[in-house]
Amino acid sequence: MTKKERFFRIRKIITAGAVGSQEELRRQLEGQGCRVTQATLSRDLKDLGASWVAGPDGGHYSLPASGDSPALRPLMGAGVLDIAANETLVLVRTLPGAAGTVAEFIDSQRLQDVLGTVAGDNTVLVIPSSIRKLGALQKLLKEKLLAA
Repeated sequence: MTKKERFFRIRKIITAGAVGSQEELRRQLEGQGCRVTQATLSRDLKDLGASWVAGPDGGHYSLPASGDSPALRPLMGAGVLDIAANETLVLVRTLPGAAGTVAEFIDSQRLQDVLGTVAGDNTVLVIPSSIRKLGALQKLLKEKLLAA
């Protein structure tokens, strides 16, 4: 299992419900066929920006509210080559093999103006929620992806 797949599963488990310990998270991952050591899991949680939040039930892990993934931010500026748009869609050109990471970063931002992304090897198709906001979306993506 790749690191990206593991990150996806960790995010899915944490957002699905309260996870009170790394051991509990490790067991849930193992139940999904993902064997991981405590040290790796600890690094993954740090990379994802997860934090442990105390609560009346003892506490649980939480992900950043913005969805901003600190682990992916340093990769953006170096991997993105160009951002272009037509009347309906935005296309992000990347270095070969970087499109999946860029798409994951865009998706993790949970941008209101983005319906979703589709990644190839070196291109990401960004589907806007409305064509009326296409210009603003293109500008926002340039700020987030090229200025990183």
